[in-house]
Amino acid sequence: MDIRIKRVYEAPAKDDGYRILVDRLWPRGISKEEAHVDEWLKEIGPSNELRKWFGHEPPKYLEFKKRYEQELHGQPELLKHIRDLAKKQRLTLVYSAKDEEHNQAVVLRGVLLAK
Repeated sequence: MDIRIKRVYEAPAKDDGYRILVDRLWPRGISKEEAHVDEWLKEIGPSNELRKWFGHEPPKYLEFKKRYEQELHGQPELLKHIRDLAKKQRLTLVYSAKDEEHNQAVVLRGVLLAK
């Protein structure tokens, strides 16, 4: 499976393949046309409680990762849906966080590729 991650604010590219927005909230300052997403899976994003607790603070990332992985394992149908798409074509998980190393797309990609 070819699963990539990319900030929604970066220009879309032809080689992105199928683009899935994995944020629970729509990214600020970007229209649906500019985002060029094929699907918005807000349910796969971290819960509101977890998202607010994390607050994109890198020292909390390891605990965030652990908690988010637990949330993801509770959504096997969504994980299967994404894996099925990734088996057919390149997939890009699109997110809005500024931190490219400590965000939910990194965690989600790891979970998807782990099996």
